[in-house]
Amino acid sequence: MFAPNGPLLLGLDDTIERRWGRRIAARGIYRDPVRSSDSHVVKASGLRWLCLMLLVPIPWAQRTWALPFNTAVWYKTGMPPVPIRWVLVRAPQGQYQSQALLCTDLDITPLEILQWFRQRWQVEVTFEEARAHLGIQTQRQWSDKAILCTTPALLALFDLVTVFAHHSQSDSPWIFPQATWYSKQYPTFVDALALVRRQFW
Repeated sequence: MFAPNGPLLLGLDDTIERRWGRRIAARGIYRDPVRSSDSHVVKASGLRWLCLMLLVPIPWAQRTWALPFNTAVWYKTGMPPVPIRWVLVRAPQGQYQSQALLCTDLDITPLEILQWFRQRWQVEVTFEEARAHLGIQTQRQWSDKAILCTTPALLALFDLVTVFAHHSQSDSPWIFPQATWYSKQYPTFVDALALVRRQFW
């Protein structure tokens, strides 16, 4: 629907669902990437999720969104190695740490790999939208089965809202909340969620 042809661009990242409770078996203590800095490390208690997302342009939003489709603890061994193209990114004055980017398509140019890497920020946007509007990190269940089902289901809801909004937006006008200091031109996820709610309720 959103990527009918061309290469599929996937984003893989982890996020911490901050949770407390002695009965949560998978809970661990991790470095909090939001509140930590180079000189100060903040630890957070919670669950660490690994999420694979499809990075696709959403026509009515006029930008790329990251749509989650696989959320789990992902570990697999015994797979044969594949050829990889490496791109080493270094700051000329050394003000940033060097970073290695990799791609399984050997025909892609280094510039294209860099442009694709820029879109990975949309993965962070999806995590934040899911926390703010879909209830991730507000669950109170503690059983293993409930924990393994709820967060992936909430991230899948992000995809469903996007698909429903895509099909509904041609029939229903977008209604943007406006503020005097900010003029919104294109819909965001919260607008897509409001559109779907109007359709169903």
